Amino acid sequence: MKHVSILIPFGASSLSNIEGTWHILTEVNTILKRMDRDPIFDVHFVGISALSTQRNGLFTIQPDLLVRQVKKTDMIFIPAMHQDPQEALVRNQAFIPWIKEQYKDGAEVISYCIGAFFLAGTGLLDGRRCATHWASVGDFRTMYPDVDVVDERIMTEEEGIYTSGGAYSYLNLLLYLVEKYAGREVAIVVAKTFMIDIDRDSQSPFIMFQGQKAHADAPVKQAQEFIEQNFSDRVTVDQLANMLALGRRSLERRFKKATSNTVTEYIQRVKIEVAKKSFESSRKNISEVMYDVGYADIKAFRTIFRKVTGLSPIEYRNKYNKTAAAAAV
Repeated sequence: MKHVSILIPFGASSLSNIEGTWHILTEVNTILKRMDRDPIFDVHFVGISALSTQRNGLFTIQPDLLVRQVKKTDMIFIPAMHQDPQEALVRNQAFIPWIKEQYKDGAEVISYCIGAFFLAGTGLLDGRRCATHWASVGDFRTMYPDVDVVDERIMTEEEGIYTSGGAYSYLNLLLYLVEKYAGREVAIVVAKTFMIDIDRDSQSPFIMFQGQKAHADAPVKQAQEFIEQNFSDRVTVDQLANMLALGRRSLERRFKKATSNTVTEYIQRVKIEVAKKSFESSRKNISEVMYDVGYADIKAFRTIFRKVTGLSPIEYRNKYNKTAAAAAV
């Protein structure tokens, strides 16, 4: 059996991550028993102290093991920690050397959502890809520049380290691990039992692009604001460079450094975000929305829209605007 350690940190953590992981992994054992197969997960709550209060004392979790008691584990699950990342690192420092030692000894380490901040604090993500909540990608890049955060991915796997995207996408990573260790048949039963959308691999349809303005480069902020205010126009890099009295290469370099997007990518993301909101709230057809955001080529618009969201314009509208979808039937 695989010894599973679900961490119970100090401070506010995701109760759904903690209970959901325990619930699904123990259910896998029940399903395997019905199939006359041996259970494979030995699941434990592992904490630093005997009690952990959550949500300002509304909930209390009692770990069945303390971290110093666990000499060997096979899987470590890090839940999202809803507190300042630096504070979480300080308050839960006792976990860090243990996680690193267990990983060195062969344990797999799994972080959910913004639990990636804590995992990155161990140094194990340096030079590796990771996922986290799309709304926290900018802060993550600033805090951990040596980690390759991928905002569109719902999960990553690299050398025994796994990460998941935002919120309930942890279920998709958990289902992936169930399939890996219990097989596809069991994973399908779990997916149907808990009504999880199996094989989903992108959080792109859920991303709300907000730009990256937590930087001190004033000309870049000016360029961002101009792009956002003129989303229906054809804005070019040369136009922005002339407006800001900067060389094209200098603007592109500074823009990429400040926002983690090229100028062209940023222009596309702004236009597509406006288009998404229009599809969500209006009854305009694809061509009308396309023209509103400054595109004249339907093929180009569809290609970029799918690249950003993972869905075609029609699929996106039908997913988020039931009134427009019904009218089109």
